[in-house]
Amino acid sequence: MYLDKLIIVEGEADRRRILHVLAESVKILCTNGTISSYELEQRLEPYQQWDVYVLLDADDSGEKIRRLFIQEHPGAIHLYTEKVYGEVETTPYKKLAEILNAADFNVRPEFLQ
Repeated sequence: MYLDKLIIVEGEADRRRILHVLAESVKILCTNGTISSYELEQRLEPYQQWDVYVLLDADDSGEKIRRLFIQEHPGAIHLYTEKVYGEVETTPYKKLAEILNAADFNVRPEFLQ
């Protein structure tokens, strides 16, 4: 059972990496690269009452999708990986745990040590 939290990521590798760090059930949707305003609206329709978090790569593609979220879904909470890691899938587990923990997600304690 999910706790009414939704995380948006770009790809399946990002989703798997985040799931490895989390200690709670969270729905994670992948944009699979680019996404249009219409696709975004359709994909978020079932989650209107959920808290939506956006965690994208620190690159041009990620920023383009992030701008779309800011425009089309201003209530989304934006989480950021550091540019030095570039992608969510290459961000160290410890850093992902810190990012998610700071956003009040329950993360596996071994990644916070």
